[in-house]
Amino acid sequence: MNKLTYSKTFWTALIAGVTTGMGNGSVFGAALMCALGRGRFEDWGGWHGQNFDPSTFQGFVDWCMLVFGFAFMFIVMIAARRHGELEAAAGH
Repeated sequence: MNKLTYSKTFWTALIAGVTTGMGNGSVFGAALMCALGRGRFEDWGGWHGQNFDPSTFQGFVDWCMLVFGFAFMFIVMIAARRHGELEAAAGH
């Protein structure tokens, strides 16, 4: 029987996946903006609601962080469940 179900691995996957994914998303966003340029200084978007406006530099990086974070969370959940299936098949 697989002991690593999605409900048992959710919080671990949330913490591990989102922290890793958000770190990767910020690096991806920063590298992309360094390669393409971040536009005029008015478009930086570092205040209040502009933090999540994807047309600004800060908003784009924040959305990359969120998308990468939740994508990694789902990857960790799938990997943990498959690991549990392998352990169950091996009889551990």
